[in-house]
Amino acid sequence: MQHLEEVRNILGDVLSLGDRAQTLKEDSILLGNLPELDSMAVVNVITALEDYYDFSVDDDEISAQTFETLGSLAQFVEQKLAG
Repeated sequence: MQHLEEVRNILGDVLSLGDRAQTLKEDSILLGNLPELDSMAVVNVITALEDYYDFSVDDDEISAQTFETLGSLAQFVEQKLAG
């Protein structure tokens, strides 16, 4: 995935994961595995992705599946950038 590293870094910055961010792999579970990723953090991550990639996310585009793994989040970003 082209944007996996960038998404990992954004997630790490928003959640203040420090060195733990680098342990996240494409198949790393996010929801339920990262205590920092609560409902407010999800909003902050979406906002950070919108700012970084200059796209807009509608409420109906986001689901729990989007934040299931690092890979699913990166795939969402790639889909947004593609069209």
